[in-house]
Amino acid sequence: MATDALPDGTRPGRVALVANDRDRLTDFYATVVGLDVLRAGDDRTTLGAGGTPLLDLIGDPSAPERGLDEAGLFHTAFLVPSRAALGGALAQIEGEWTLDGASDHLVSEALYLTDPEGNGIEIYRDRPRERWDVDDDGRVDIDTLPLDLGAIRAAADDAGSETGNGVPGGTRVGHVHLEVASLSAVRPFYVDALGLGVQATYGDSALFVAAGGYHHHVGLNVWNGRSAPAGEGRGLAWFELTVPTDDGLRAARERLEAVDYAVVERPDGDRGHRSGRDRAPPALPGVMPACGPDLHPDHVDCAAASRSVASSPPSTASASSGGSKTPSSVTR
Repeated sequence: MATDALPDGTRPGRVALVANDRDRLTDFYATVVGLDVLRAGDDRTTLGAGGTPLLDLIGDPSAPERGLDEAGLFHTAFLVPSRAALGGALAQIEGEWTLDGASDHLVSEALYLTDPEGNGIEIYRDRPRERWDVDDDGRVDIDTLPLDLGAIRAAADDAGSETGNGVPGGTRVGHVHLEVASLSAVRPFYVDALGLGVQATYGDSALFVAAGGYHHHVGLNVWNGRSAPAGEGRGLAWFELTVPTDDGLRAARERLEAVDYAVVERPDGDRGHRSGRDRAPPALPGVMPACGPDLHPDHVDCAAASRSVASSPPSTASASSGGSKTPSSVTR
């Protein structure tokens, strides 16, 4: 019988975006965010930090803009290892781009910006976990307060040459935040089937879920009134969740299959670049994409691999949603 939760150590892996102008977005994520170009093919570029892949840009010059009513990406959140590293990222942004805002979320300190194609980005650092306020039910206290940017800059200055501009090695994707049409429609998928735990809620408008008691690996909100399914245009194609154990992966597969989500193994191990029209994650050894709700209460697409949740040893799960849009206000 499958256990109910993904195991501790589960966390996001790569995020993939469909890019209308792949060269422009590559330059942005390298110059403004500070990621390294790890691999560039005919239609896909992989960027990362410290040699770890974090972001795939899938080139598709014909991809339309995301519709104003379509579900999709709220932001990709890059987690840096220290406050000094956050200060280095701030210096890079202020020298090259426009900062949308900054917030203190009690558990973390965060910077927000938007890429040239409207994809929201968060760069943040976590406060030590022992300083988080967690109630008896395991819910984490999260708020949105002004961030002292002067203190962030000072942390980088104090570190001196130890911290460069942009994001350093050790940076990873900390969470992915999605705009959905209905929280009641997506909660059974992410919580009951996939096995992420509810860590925080924001009234009836936002849900934050994670494995291992983290404040959130996936954020879900209805703040902007998205009423249509994610489209096939620019923005989020898929994201990964990495699962550290075979047993955890097996249990997730059993939960998904028990509620009739298709689970497909990808044993070929091909990490090669695919055509811009192929929005599915590159095949990995033992990968099992399972389709899930298309972020919309009345639409489930279990035929297209691009609407999937996948896992592989080292167990990787990926969930996708087309489209993207920057937040109109600073949020977590």
